[in-house]
This record gives sequence, C-alpha cells and structure tokens, in this order.
Amino acid sequence: MSGATRRLTTAQALVEFLAHQYTERDGKRRRLINACWGIFGHGNVAGLGQALLETGQDAMPYLQGRNEQAMVHAAVGYARQSNRLAAQAVTTSIGPGATNLVTGAALATVNRLPVLLLPGDTFATRPADPVLQQLEVPFAGDVSVNDCLRPVSRYFDRIVRPESLIPAALQAMRVLADPVDTGAVTLAFPQDVQAEAYDWPEEFFADRVWHVRRPAPEPAELAAAAQAVRAARRPLIVAGGGIHHSEAEEALRALVDATGIPVASTQAGKGSLRHDHPADIGGIGHTGTSVADDLARTADLVIGVGTRYSDFTTASATLFADPGVRFLNLNIAPFDAHKLSATTVVADARAGLEELAQALAGHRVEAGYEAEYAAGKARWERQVDAAYTADDESARPSQTQVLGALDRTVGDDDVVINAAGSLPGDLHKLWRARSPRQYHLEYGYSCMGYEIPAAIGVRLATPDRPVWALVGDGTYLMMPTEIVTAVQEGININIVLIQNHGYASIGGLSEETGGERFGTAYRFRAADGTYTGDPLPVDLATNAASLGMEVIRAGSVAELREALAAARASDRPTCVYVETETAGPVPGAPAAQAWWDVPVAQTATRPAAVKARETYDRQAAARRRHL
Repeated sequence: MSGATRRLTTAQALVEFLAHQYTERDGKRRRLINACWGIFGHGNVAGLGQALLETGQDAMPYLQGRNEQAMVHAAVGYARQSNRLAAQAVTTSIGPGATNLVTGAALATVNRLPVLLLPGDTFATRPADPVLQQLEVPFAGDVSVNDCLRPVSRYFDRIVRPESLIPAALQAMRVLADPVDTGAVTLAFPQDVQAEAYDWPEEFFADRVWHVRRPAPEPAELAAAAQAVRAARRPLIVAGGGIHHSEAEEALRALVDATGIPVASTQAGKGSLRHDHPADIGGIGHTGTSVADDLARTADLVIGVGTRYSDFTTASATLFADPGVRFLNLNIAPFDAHKLSATTVVADARAGLEELAQALAGHRVEAGYEAEYAAGKARWERQVDAAYTADDESARPSQTQVLGALDRTVGDDDVVINAAGSLPGDLHKLWRARSPRQYHLEYGYSCMGYEIPAAIGVRLATPDRPVWALVGDGTYLMMPTEIVTAVQEGININIVLIQNHGYASIGGLSEETGGERFGTAYRFRAADGTYTGDPLPVDLATNAASLGMEVIRAGSVAELREALAAARASDRPTCVYVETETAGPVPGAPAAQAWWDVPVAQTATRPAAVKARETYDRQAAARRRHL
C-alpha cells in the first residue's frame, strides 16, 4: 500500500473522489456521478463551490439550477433515464437551501432512484453559535435542519471531521450503486469542514468500479415459480419499473412470446412491452385499461415483476378478486418480493425472466385465454382511437385529444414526461408506448413540479432523444424555474402547457368524495366566498416566453398539431400552450373500473358527502388481505 498523500480541502477531496467512481454491469462501465448541480450560499460557496471550480468542468461538470428541489428532480430524471447506472450530485447551502431538498429526496427514495445530496451544514467546531440560518434545538446540540433529510434518505451521514469523509463516501457510493438499497444519499457537510485541509491517501482517488449485480434465482425458488405458472389457468404478469431498471424488456418479450401470458403494466413499468405487442394489455389498477382490470379480477396467478404494488396498482386491495388468487413475485428486493404473501423469486428481473422462460419451456396458456384478452385489447384500442379523435378540428381540444395529437407527432425515441394531476390517469390508460423509455411517469411520489426539471435531466442523459414535459397550469405554477436553466444551457426540451384553470384531478376526486370541488379551481371568489367566479386573468404562455422559451399558442386541434410538429423540429427550448375543454371522452372511468381508497367523511350534513360515504362503504367492503 502506497504511503503517498495529497493535501486538499475536504470539499476538494470529495469532488476528486467522485470524479473517479464508476458503475459496471454486463461489462459496460460508466461514470457513477456524472455532474453536480448547485446553488451557492455561505454554507457551500467557499467549500464545495471552490472545489468544483478548482477541479474543473472536465473532471466534474457543474450545472447551475434555480431551485434546490428542481435540481434534485433533474438529477432523478437523469438517473432514471440511465437505468440507475449513473447519477448526479446536488449541493446547496445551509438553511432553506438544504430543506428545499427534502421533497426531491423523498421522490428519489420512494421511486428507488439514486441521487447524491450534499447540503451545507452549520459549523462542526461551533466558533459562533448560532450562525446565520441555524436551527437551535434546546435539547440537542448536534441537530440541524439537515436531519429532516434522514427519513427520506437511504443513507445519511454528517462529515464532522475531514477523515470521516473516507468511510462515508465509500458507503454513499455503495448505496447509490446498489439496486436494492438505492435512493437519495445525503452527506451533510459542515461549512468549516468543507474548507479544512487534510493529507489524503492517494488510494482514495484511484478509479473505483462498483459492480451492479444481476443475482440469479435460487433453484428451489425457480422450481416453485415454474410449478405455480404451469398450474395456473389465468396467469397475469404485472410489469413494474424494475423491468426497465434491469433492462429486462427483451427477456419479458421472449417469455410472453413463448407462453402467451398477458402483461399489464404499472405507471413505472409501462413500455415494458411495445403497445402493439399482442400480449400488452396496457395499464393496470385505478388508472388501468378495462381489459387489464377485467383480467386482474379473474386472474388465479398474478406474477409481479419489479413492482412494489402501490395502492393504485391493487385498486386499494380490491382488484385481484378471484377467491383463489395467488401471487408470484420476481424482485431483486426481498422487501418487495414478499408482498401479498407471494411465492418469491428474489433475483434480478432480467436474469429471473430468462431462467423462468427456460423452466417453462413448452408451456403455453390455453388458446381461449389468448383469444379472450386479444378481443379485449382490440375493444380497448377502439376506445383509445375515439378518445384521441376530434370530430371538429377547429374546436378547442379536450385533454385526451391533446394526447392524440402528441401521439401523431412523436417518434419511437421521443420521451414523454409527467408526474401529477389528471394527466397520469389519461396517459396510463391511453398512451401507446413505442419504446422502453418513452413513457416517463413519476407516480411513486406524484410530485407537482417534477416534469420540467426532469425533462432537463432526461435530455442530459440522452441528448439525441426529443423530450416532452407535459404540465397542467397547477404544476407549471409550482415550478417553472428551470425553464431558465434549459434556456441558459441550450437544453432543447419541449413543454406542452395545458391550461384548465385549476387542479383538475383533485377537483374530480373532490366531487367523487363529497368535497364538491372545494378549493380546486383557479378562479376569483364568488359572492358566497368560494372560488367559483371568473377564471383568473393569468397568461402562462407570456410567462414562459419571459423566461426565454419559444412559445407557440394553439387554439384548436388543427393548430395544436402544427404547433407540436414545429416544437419537435425546433432547435431551442419550446413551449406549446393550449387551453383545453374540461370535459372530454375519457374511457374507463376509474371509479367504475377500479377503486381507490380515499376516506370519505363518516358524518356529514351536506347531501354530496352523505351519498359519497354510502358509495365508499360499498367499495370498502370488497377490500381483502392476501394471506
């Protein structure tokens, strides 16, 4: 072991260390930390800020953001598009800059996506107490606002001495590269420690490769899984995001080609099969297709691959209704594999699917079952066509007709990004995914404001793919800040900004649950004090233009088609602004198709709430525990 050392500040040492970290899977090596986003303040400007400047753009590219939460979203979009094999770091000052990371950290961890967070922290040596922006906790001197990142991080450490960086940095990389443990990783960095010099061993800065494993199934688990599939009459695969993360799409296609088992997808798993594959029956659950949900109700074996079974997928434990239904879960994480009392295959999705296909050689579902779901798929496709088509192309479009126009515009390589509002439901039911990473829905945390910064991250990860951020007016008003970043960096993203004057999704949910759309519209107050007056005179298109975007307004379906084509052909960040009709053809209304448990007032005097509670009690009676 060499005794050579290098004298650097702790911040300089961390940046140098990060520049030499790599992942490797299937023989392909790539940088683990590709870039560092940052907004500087007194908690990091002279530490990590100086270190990034000194290290240089070639070793560690720096990206300037406008909002700390948005920087995390951009990094998460990058990591997801990179199949979790590459990530980005985010540095902030202490105080509000650090606490702004919390929402982004929760999103990353909920979705099992890697991001490295480097918030500045108060002085470790406490020369002045309190310092600017310090939270004083009378009963604990070692607590700072950064501790609110602990529950939303997969790994958290505070670097209170230079030498403590070495084990902390190694643990951070281990978690970021681990497909089971990955999520947000936080290294809280006191500002005095960032600037303190230390003699670092040269070995700390050597290239280090983190192997991303593909564990194969254990023979006993594989045999039990094959036996369960062979015994099933009506098996159904639920494809989750783990298929994409593992790059297991071809393995899934080979399995279903051989066996005829139909595939329904979660929001994260959509695109696991191309939309026109005979076995692809679309989204499942509360926002699923009618064919997928009908099959789910009668399935006797549900094969979950890389899914964590959120309540949207299970329709709040009411969807899988066959009395004898059993579950078979293939997941790299034992925590998820054991859900719903399943038969487990704890393995990498691709490795597991490949071996399961071999174990099922010669097996195929009955022809009648294939004919049944093929007919259901055909019926559903006709409904999608109807939802996408406008009888009068000179009229203002509905939201589903906006999706229809976009469907006609995009190519196989385009990426469509969304996260919150009414769009996720329409997209999950209707979007025809043409490639594995075309459909990019963040629905684990369903965070308003994710779409625009995530589009930047996706474009950075795959600069040759056109990227579309679909946002409603509510989401846009939450976080339009990174438009400035896209313009500054020349990152060519497209925004489709849909104006419907309020929270359309929550408005509908409020109406279903007896809330009468209270507080969900963007309108002036009426005489009775509610927000039911005229729409607000905001001009979001002008706002986007003021931030530097090229803006194209579309007032009709025909104009929308032209605008989308122009945006896709543009070489600069472009926003297509369209006002939609609030009512439009949306097939398979979720409430009638697959329930979602949102508790309704048990006592109320208003008729809407009383009626909603009666409906709730009927639906809740169908819940079951799969034991």
